[in-house]
Amino acid sequence: MPGKKNLRMKAARAARGLSQTDLAEAVGVTRQTIGLIEAGGYNPTLNLCVAICKKLDVTLNDLFWDDETSGPFPF
Repeated sequence: MPGKKNLRMKAARAARGLSQTDLAEAVGVTRQTIGLIEAGGYNPTLNLCVAICKKLDVTLNDLFWDDETSGPFPF
């Protein structure tokens, strides 16, 4: 069952003028992986989450914590 879309990650990436390909290359994954994370179809490792946050200059909470359920996104 697919997870919840990560629109915050997509917005943070776009706000920094990065394409999915740009972000993927910066964190060492494929563009498809970034697309799947944003679409809620891939459960990234903690290391990948941290790398994405560092590149986007945001915190894990900013991208991967859901205030509505008081917990992490249900990947």
